[in-house]
Amino acid sequence: MALNPITRRALALTLRQVSLQQTAAASSVSKIGSREVVGFGFNGTPCYVDRADFPMPGVRFKENTPDIQALREKEKGDWNKLTLEEKKALYRASFCQTFSEMKAPTGEWKSVVGLSLIAASLAVWVYMWMKLFVYSSIPDTLSAEKQEAQLKRMIALKANPIEGVSSQWDYSKGEWK
Repeated sequence: MALNPITRRALALTLRQVSLQQTAAASSVSKIGSREVVGFGFNGTPCYVDRADFPMPGVRFKENTPDIQALREKEKGDWNKLTLEEKKALYRASFCQTFSEMKAPTGEWKSVVGLSLIAASLAVWVYMWMKLFVYSSIPDTLSAEKQEAQLKRMIALKANPIEGVSSQWDYSKGEWK
């Protein structure tokens, strides 16, 4: 049976993908050790992640030990026969943190606020240094008497009489409109 080139290429790509998936699965098994794969996992990978938005990790948190195996056999029966400590041990074998532990505040906001305040104070110090050593003094044309003289000169020259300062001046009375 002869395959056309398109079919041959599709078959080769499929075989390559299958072999890559098998090597990926083999390498992930070496990373999880003897922990039990219990689901699809985050993004389809057999890894453990504590996330409130993805509450079911793909593998159990702890590796299987004889104690945990005995508890798993016991949990297949009546749960009323399990003590509270055994239930907690089973939970901790599957999960690292509870939802309340995941949602608990970490105090990270303190470092964020502290670094922000340090950055703000550094900016103030740079501004003060620039003000003292880089910028020249304010020109004397910004003084009140110089600005008043400049305004009188603009009125005398009738600068921008349509919409500007001169349009607000009444030349017959010598005062502002």
